Amino acid sequence: MNRLSTDAPVVDVHQHLWPDSLIDALRARRAPPRMRGWMLELAGELDYEVDPCSHDADDRAAQARGDGLDLALVALSSPLGIESLPPGEAGELIDAYHAGALALPEPFGAWAAACLTEVDPGALSRELERGFVGLQLPATSLLDGTGYENAGPLLEVLEETGLPLLIHPGPAARSGAGDQPPWWPAIVTYVQQMHAAWFAFRVHGRPHHPRLRACFAMLAGLAPLHSERVAARAGDRSVVDQDVFLDVSSYGTRAVDATVRVLGIDALVNGSDRPYAEPPALDLGPAALHAIRSANAMRLLYPKEVFDDLAIASPA
Repeated sequence: MNRLSTDAPVVDVHQHLWPDSLIDALRARRAPPRMRGWMLELAGELDYEVDPCSHDADDRAAQARGDGLDLALVALSSPLGIESLPPGEAGELIDAYHAGALALPEPFGAWAAACLTEVDPGALSRELERGFVGLQLPATSLLDGTGYENAGPLLEVLEETGLPLLIHPGPAARSGAGDQPPWWPAIVTYVQQMHAAWFAFRVHGRPHHPRLRACFAMLAGLAPLHSERVAARAGDRSVVDQDVFLDVSSYGTRAVDATVRVLGIDALVNGSDRPYAEPPALDLGPAALHAIRSANAMRLLYPKEVFDDLAIASPA
């Protein structure tokens, strides 16, 4: 976290930028996930033509500065399915991502990634010591008790180090893909994953990891808005967890306002999902924008005792 000023820094906690080392490793593969030139092939999904400019580090750094960001956190794209490959294959691609991510220019920082088919908490500890801000895991790996048991050693490392978890959509199986438009995974599958992951964290994650700070991408698929249904069917409204955050990527003012009514402004952090989405233009007051873009991100990224020492000032 040595790239960050504490004078009301503006943070984007959710971007993607594939460093050259990861692109080269994907091009060297003979099976999905792989790249042929700039064509991405994923198992069970349509091929996707990648825009080279989206992963040009210098162009993206200039774009981030143009967005007014002091820190833009990139993450391995979990829909590629890298974390669930056999250990040797996953390790090769994750190592390539880690090496390139740490070499990105300012204002970038990065989330670490981890193999889920052979969990190695020691490897994660070493990567966090190198400067990663926390760990990203795919939502598909955290949907039930078995998933949390498998990932448990990694989550324990995060608790011990005081670093956060980012939960992001995972691979989208395209059953009946011929009948689905290309936007289906982003609009349906990813939302379903995040919705399920939100409630799985409540049932399986928090009881076993009481000190873990976690952030859900894309407003957790708007799962918090179902609090009234939870009250009606489960007999309990959603409890506001001070160590759980949601990034606002892919949503706008109406969805953000509705989520604030359920969880409060302190739960929301700025995330854009660049290059796959534009930063949201939120029609909110300066205090709310400061909370989302600065103060809340600091509470996510830093342990409470560290955050309290930062004295992030609110706008006048």
